[in-house]
Amino acid sequence: MYISRCGDFNKTEMENNPLLKIASNKETEQAILAELSRSDDELIRVAVALNTSTPRSILDVLSTDASSWVKGSLSKRAESDASVLSVHPTAIVHKDAVIGSGVVIGAYTIVHKNVDIGDGSVIGSHCEIGCPAHHPSDGGALIIGKNSYIRSHSIFYEGSSFGDNLVTGHRVTVREKTKAGRAFQIGTLSDIQGHCEIGDFVKFHSNVHIGQHSKIKNYVWIFPYVVLTNDPHPPSNVMMGVVVEEYVAIATMSIILPGVTIREGALVGAHSSVSRDVEPNTVVAGSPAKYVCETSQIKLKDGSGLSAYPWRRHFHRGYLPETVATWIAEFAN
Repeated sequence: MYISRCGDFNKTEMENNPLLKIASNKETEQAILAELSRSDDELIRVAVALNTSTPRSILDVLSTDASSWVKGSLSKRAESDASVLSVHPTAIVHKDAVIGSGVVIGAYTIVHKNVDIGDGSVIGSHCEIGCPAHHPSDGGALIIGKNSYIRSHSIFYEGSSFGDNLVTGHRVTVREKTKAGRAFQIGTLSDIQGHCEIGDFVKFHSNVHIGQHSKIKNYVWIFPYVVLTNDPHPPSNVMMGVVVEEYVAIATMSIILPGVTIREGALVGAHSSVSRDVEPNTVVAGSPAKYVCETSQIKLKDGSGLSAYPWRRHFHRGYLPETVATWIAEFAN
Protein backbone atom coordinates (compact mmCIF):
# COMPACT_ATOMS: atom_id res chain seq x y z
CA MET A 1 0.00 0.00 0.00
CA TYR A 2 2.76 2.43 0.89
CA ILE A 3 4.39 2.14 -2.49
CA SER A 4 1.14 2.86 -4.34
CA ARG A 5 0.39 5.86 -2.10
CA CYS A 6 3.73 7.55 -2.76
CA GLY A 7 2.45 9.13 -5.96
CA ASP A 8 0.71 12.47 -6.28
CA PHE A 9 -2.58 12.78 -4.39
CA ASN A 10 -5.64 12.81 -6.61
CA LYS A 11 -8.42 15.37 -6.57
CA THR A 12 -10.78 13.25 -4.46
CA GLU A 13 -8.17 12.87 -1.71
CA MET A 14 -7.59 16.61 -1.65
CA GLU A 15 -11.32 17.34 -1.42
CA ASN A 16 -11.89 14.78 1.34
CA ASN A 17 -8.96 15.92 3.49
CA PRO A 18 -9.24 19.61 4.46
CA LEU A 19 -5.68 19.71 5.79
CA LEU A 20 -4.31 18.68 2.42
CA LYS A 21 -6.56 21.23 0.76
CA ILE A 22 -5.22 23.95 3.03
CA ALA A 23 -1.67 22.89 2.26
CA SER A 24 -2.31 23.69 -1.39
CA ASN A 25 -3.43 27.24 -0.64
CA LYS A 26 -0.71 29.50 -2.02
CA GLU A 27 -1.41 32.32 0.41
CA THR A 28 -0.86 30.41 3.64
CA GLU A 29 1.06 27.30 2.69
CA GLN A 30 4.54 28.16 4.07
CA ALA A 31 3.39 28.50 7.67
CA ILE A 32 0.91 25.66 7.37
CA LEU A 33 3.42 23.31 5.76
CA ALA A 34 5.73 23.79 8.73
CA GLU A 35 2.88 22.93 11.08
CA LEU A 36 1.69 19.98 9.02
CA SER A 37 5.22 18.54 8.90
CA ARG A 38 4.89 17.97 12.66
CA SER A 39 1.52 16.23 12.36
CA ASP A 40 0.97 12.87 14.06
CA ASP A 41 -0.82 11.77 10.88
CA GLU A 42 1.63 9.96 8.60
CA LEU A 43 -0.56 10.79 5.58
CA ILE A 44 -0.21 14.53 6.25
CA ARG A 45 3.58 14.33 6.56
CA VAL A 46 3.71 12.43 3.25
CA ALA A 47 1.65 15.21 1.64
CA VAL A 48 4.12 17.80 2.90
CA ALA A 49 7.05 15.77 1.55
CA LEU A 50 5.46 15.63 -1.90
CA ASN A 51 4.33 19.26 -2.01
CA THR A 52 6.52 21.09 -4.52
CA SER A 53 6.33 24.28 -2.43
CA THR A 54 7.75 22.70 0.70
CA PRO A 55 11.01 24.53 1.52
CA ARG A 56 14.31 22.72 2.05
CA SER A 57 14.33 23.44 5.79
CA ILE A 58 11.14 21.40 6.25
CA LEU A 59 12.36 18.63 3.94
CA ASP A 60 15.54 18.37 6.05
CA VAL A 61 13.38 17.79 9.14
CA LEU A 62 11.28 15.20 7.34
CA SER A 63 14.44 13.36 6.23
CA THR A 64 14.80 12.17 9.85
CA ASP A 65 11.18 11.01 10.07
CA ALA A 66 10.73 7.51 11.49
CA SER A 67 8.18 6.64 8.79
CA SER A 68 9.49 4.70 5.79
CA TRP A 69 6.51 6.06 3.84
CA VAL A 70 7.62 9.64 4.47
CA LYS A 71 11.21 8.83 3.53
CA GLY A 72 10.02 7.04 0.40
CA SER A 73 8.02 10.11 -0.53
CA LEU A 74 11.10 12.28 -0.13
CA SER A 75 12.97 9.96 -2.49
CA LYS A 76 10.17 10.29 -5.03
CA ARG A 77 10.28 14.07 -4.60
CA ALA A 78 14.04 14.00 -5.25
CA GLU A 79 13.44 12.02 -8.45
CA SER A 80 10.89 14.56 -9.67
CA ASP A 81 13.35 17.36 -8.92
CA ALA A 82 16.26 15.46 -10.46
CA SER A 83 17.12 18.25 -12.86
CA VAL A 84 17.41 20.81 -10.05
CA LEU A 85 20.81 21.61 -8.55
CA SER A 86 20.80 23.97 -5.57
CA VAL A 87 24.15 25.52 -4.67
CA HIS A 88 24.21 28.34 -2.16
CA PRO A 89 25.71 31.53 -3.63
CA THR A 90 28.51 31.52 -1.05
CA ALA A 91 29.55 27.91 -1.79
CA ILE A 92 32.66 27.23 -3.90
CA VAL A 93 32.38 24.24 -6.22
CA HIS A 94 35.29 23.30 -8.49
CA LYS A 95 34.32 23.18 -12.15
CA ASP A 96 35.65 19.61 -12.49
CA ALA A 97 33.71 18.23 -9.52
CA VAL A 98 30.97 15.77 -10.50
CA ILE A 99 27.70 16.84 -8.90
CA GLY A 100 24.68 14.57 -9.32
CA SER A 101 21.10 15.56 -9.99
CA GLY A 102 19.12 17.17 -7.18
CA VAL A 103 22.19 17.81 -5.02
CA VAL A 104 21.98 20.62 -2.44
CA ILE A 105 25.17 22.36 -1.27
CA GLY A 106 24.97 24.70 1.71
CA ALA A 107 26.47 28.09 2.51
CA TYR A 108 30.25 28.55 2.59
CA THR A 109 30.91 24.91 1.69
CA ILE A 110 33.94 24.10 -0.50
CA VAL A 111 33.83 21.21 -2.98
CA HIS A 112 37.24 20.37 -4.44
CA LYS A 113 38.18 18.94 -7.82
CA ASN A 114 38.38 15.20 -7.12
CA VAL A 115 34.81 14.82 -5.88
CA ASP A 116 31.82 12.82 -7.13
CA ILE A 117 28.59 13.48 -5.20
CA GLY A 118 25.67 11.15 -5.92
CA ASP A 119 22.15 12.17 -6.90
CA GLY A 120 19.85 13.57 -4.24
CA SER A 121 22.59 14.23 -1.68
CA VAL A 122 22.63 17.17 0.72
CA ILE A 123 25.86 18.83 1.88
CA GLY A 124 25.38 21.21 4.80
CA SER A 125 26.99 24.58 5.38
CA HIS A 126 30.68 25.23 6.12
CA CYS A 127 31.83 21.80 4.91
CA GLU A 128 35.03 20.96 3.00
CA ILE A 129 34.49 18.09 0.61
CA GLY A 130 37.51 16.52 -1.11
CA CYS A 131 40.14 18.20 1.06
CA PRO A 132 43.56 17.45 -0.50
CA ALA A 133 45.41 14.48 1.00
CA HIS A 134 48.60 15.16 2.95
CA HIS A 135 50.47 12.72 0.70
CA PRO A 136 49.79 12.61 -3.07
CA SER A 137 49.80 8.80 -2.99
CA ASP A 138 46.69 8.93 -0.80
CA GLY A 139 44.79 11.15 -3.23
CA GLY A 140 42.23 10.33 -5.87
CA ALA A 141 38.50 10.76 -6.11
CA LEU A 142 36.21 11.20 -3.13
CA ILE A 143 33.00 9.37 -3.96
CA ILE A 144 29.82 10.12 -2.00
CA GLY A 145 26.91 7.78 -2.77
CA LYS A 146 23.37 8.77 -3.65
CA ASN A 147 20.93 10.27 -1.14
CA SER A 148 23.62 11.07 1.39
CA TYR A 149 23.38 13.78 4.04
CA ILE A 150 26.56 15.41 5.34
CA ARG A 151 25.78 17.92 8.09
CA SER A 152 27.48 21.25 8.67
CA HIS A 153 31.17 21.84 9.41
CA SER A 154 32.21 18.36 8.28
CA ILE A 155 35.47 17.64 6.44
CA PHE A 156 35.97 14.75 4.02
CA TYR A 157 39.40 14.21 2.45
CA GLU A 158 39.89 13.00 -1.09
CA GLY A 159 40.67 9.36 -1.87
CA SER A 160 37.73 7.79 -0.02
CA SER A 161 34.43 6.20 -1.09
CA PHE A 162 31.05 5.86 0.58
CA GLY A 163 27.99 3.90 -0.49
CA ASP A 164 24.50 5.30 -0.83
CA ASN A 165 22.66 6.86 2.12
CA LEU A 166 25.67 8.08 4.09
CA VAL A 167 24.50 10.20 7.05
CA THR A 168 26.67 12.28 9.36
CA GLY A 169 26.26 14.48 12.38
CA HIS A 170 27.95 17.88 12.61
CA ARG A 171 31.71 18.52 12.60
CA VAL A 172 32.73 15.08 11.38
CA THR A 173 36.26 14.49 10.02
CA VAL A 174 37.03 11.63 7.63
CA ARG A 175 40.58 11.23 6.37
CA GLU A 176 41.76 9.76 3.06
CA LYS A 177 41.54 6.10 2.00
CA THR A 178 38.38 5.32 3.97
CA LYS A 179 36.15 2.84 2.17
CA ALA A 180 32.63 2.44 3.58
CA GLY A 181 29.52 0.64 2.41
CA ARG A 182 25.84 1.53 2.34
CA ALA A 183 23.92 3.46 4.99
CA PHE A 184 26.98 4.37 7.05
CA GLN A 185 26.11 6.67 9.97
CA ILE A 186 28.76 8.86 11.61
CA GLY A 187 27.83 10.76 14.76
CA THR A 188 28.69 14.36 15.59
CA LEU A 189 32.36 15.12 16.30
CA SER A 190 33.50 11.67 15.21
CA ASP A 191 36.94 11.27 13.64
CA ILE A 192 37.97 8.58 11.16
CA GLN A 193 41.72 8.63 10.59
CA GLY A 194 41.61 6.98 7.18
CA HIS A 195 43.01 3.83 5.58
CA CYS A 196 39.97 2.02 7.01
CA GLU A 197 37.47 -0.51 5.71
CA ILE A 198 33.90 -0.17 6.93
CA GLY A 199 30.99 -2.38 5.90
CA ASP A 200 27.28 -1.85 5.30
CA PHE A 201 24.85 -0.43 7.88
CA VAL A 202 27.55 0.48 10.38
CA LYS A 203 26.46 3.01 13.00
CA PHE A 204 28.77 5.29 14.97
CA HIS A 205 27.40 7.50 17.72
CA SER A 206 29.04 10.83 18.58
CA ASN A 207 32.70 11.37 19.48
CA VAL A 208 33.94 8.06 18.05
CA HIS A 209 37.63 7.85 17.04
CA ILE A 210 38.70 5.24 14.49
CA GLY A 211 42.46 4.71 14.05
CA GLN A 212 44.06 3.91 10.72
CA HIS A 213 43.89 0.35 9.37
CA SER A 214 40.74 -0.50 11.29
CA LYS A 215 38.45 -3.05 9.64
CA ILE A 216 34.81 -2.89 10.65
CA LYS A 217 32.40 -5.35 9.10
CA ASN A 218 28.62 -5.14 8.53
CA TYR A 219 25.92 -4.21 11.08
CA VAL A 220 28.27 -2.98 13.79
CA TRP A 221 27.26 -0.53 16.54
CA ILE A 222 29.90 1.73 18.09
CA PHE A 223 28.66 3.99 20.88
CA PRO A 224 29.88 7.42 22.11
CA TYR A 225 33.51 8.09 23.02
CA VAL A 226 34.79 4.72 21.80
CA VAL A 227 38.41 4.70 20.55
CA LEU A 228 39.95 2.14 18.18
CA THR A 229 43.74 2.45 18.50
CA ASN A 230 46.54 1.20 16.24
CA ASP A 231 50.02 1.91 17.73
CA PRO A 232 51.18 -1.02 19.91
CA HIS A 233 54.06 0.92 21.53
CA PRO A 234 53.51 4.66 20.97
CA PRO A 235 55.05 6.63 19.51
CA SER A 236 56.20 4.39 16.68
CA ASN A 237 55.83 3.75 12.98
CA VAL A 238 54.10 0.41 13.59
CA MET A 239 50.36 0.30 12.99
CA MET A 240 48.17 -2.66 13.90
CA GLY A 241 44.51 -2.03 13.16
CA VAL A 242 41.53 -3.32 15.11
CA VAL A 243 39.14 -5.81 13.47
CA VAL A 244 35.45 -5.69 14.41
CA GLU A 245 33.29 -8.46 12.98
CA GLU A 246 29.55 -8.51 12.15
CA TYR A 247 26.86 -7.58 14.72
CA VAL A 248 29.33 -6.46 17.38
CA ALA A 249 28.29 -3.73 19.82
CA ILE A 250 30.97 -1.65 21.59
CA ALA A 251 29.53 0.32 24.49
CA THR A 252 30.41 3.87 25.45
CA MET A 253 33.88 5.05 26.52
CA SER A 254 35.60 1.79 25.63
CA ILE A 255 39.13 1.53 24.20
CA ILE A 256 40.15 -1.24 21.83
CA LEU A 257 43.93 -1.71 21.76
CA PRO A 258 46.01 -2.34 18.61
CA GLY A 259 45.67 -5.62 16.76
CA VAL A 260 42.62 -6.84 18.71
CA THR A 261 39.86 -8.75 16.91
CA ILE A 262 36.33 -8.58 18.31
CA ARG A 263 34.49 -11.51 16.83
CA GLU A 264 30.94 -11.77 15.55
CA GLY A 265 28.09 -10.90 17.90
CA ALA A 266 30.27 -9.93 20.86
CA LEU A 267 29.44 -7.15 23.32
CA VAL A 268 32.08 -4.89 24.89
CA GLY A 269 30.77 -3.36 28.11
CA ALA A 270 31.04 0.36 28.85
CA HIS A 271 34.37 1.79 30.11
CA SER A 272 36.30 -1.27 28.98
CA SER A 273 39.92 -1.52 27.85
CA VAL A 274 40.19 -4.47 25.49
CA SER A 275 43.71 -5.84 25.00
CA ARG A 276 42.90 -9.39 23.85
CA ASP A 277 40.75 -10.92 21.13
CA VAL A 278 37.09 -11.33 22.08
CA GLU A 279 35.35 -14.61 21.28
CA PRO A 280 32.07 -14.70 19.30
CA ASN A 281 28.82 -14.00 21.17
CA THR A 282 30.54 -13.23 24.46
CA VAL A 283 30.48 -10.27 26.82
CA VAL A 284 33.70 -8.69 28.05
CA ALA A 285 34.02 -5.74 30.42
CA GLY A 286 36.47 -3.98 32.69
CA SER A 287 40.00 -2.65 32.51
CA PRO A 288 41.59 -4.84 31.40
CA ALA A 289 38.47 -6.37 29.87
CA LYS A 290 37.66 -9.90 30.98
CA TYR A 291 35.09 -12.50 30.02
CA VAL A 292 31.76 -11.94 31.78
CA CYS A 293 29.27 -14.32 30.19
CA GLU A 294 27.71 -15.45 26.93
CA THR A 295 25.64 -12.72 25.30
CA SER A 296 22.57 -15.00 25.37
CA GLN A 297 22.52 -14.73 29.18
CA ILE A 298 21.68 -11.02 29.08
CA LYS A 299 17.93 -10.46 29.22
CA LEU A 300 15.88 -7.59 27.84
CA LYS A 301 14.76 -5.15 30.50
CA ASP A 302 11.21 -5.02 29.15
CA GLY A 303 9.78 -7.77 31.35
CA SER A 304 9.65 -10.30 28.53
CA GLY A 305 12.49 -12.46 29.86
CA LEU A 306 13.85 -12.81 26.34
CA SER A 307 17.54 -12.67 25.52
CA ALA A 308 18.83 -9.25 24.46
CA TYR A 309 21.37 -10.86 22.14
CA PRO A 310 21.75 -11.51 19.30
CA TRP A 311 20.23 -8.02 19.04
CA ARG A 312 19.04 -8.64 15.48
CA ARG A 313 16.44 -11.02 16.94
CA HIS A 314 14.37 -8.09 18.21
CA PHE A 315 15.89 -4.79 16.93
CA HIS A 316 15.04 -3.99 13.31
CA ARG A 317 14.65 -0.21 13.08
CA GLY A 318 16.50 1.35 10.14
CA TYR A 319 17.31 -1.87 8.32
CA LEU A 320 16.15 -3.07 4.91
CA PRO A 321 12.95 -5.17 4.90
CA GLU A 322 14.69 -8.01 3.07
CA THR A 323 17.45 -8.05 5.69
CA VAL A 324 14.94 -8.05 8.53
CA ALA A 325 13.10 -10.93 6.84
CA THR A 326 16.27 -13.05 6.89
CA TRP A 327 16.81 -12.24 10.58
CA ILE A 328 13.24 -13.22 11.44
CA ALA A 329 13.65 -16.48 9.54
CA GLU A 330 16.97 -17.11 11.30
CA PHE A 331 15.31 -17.07 14.70
CA ALA A 332 11.92 -18.49 13.72
CA ASN A 333 12.69 -21.79 15.41
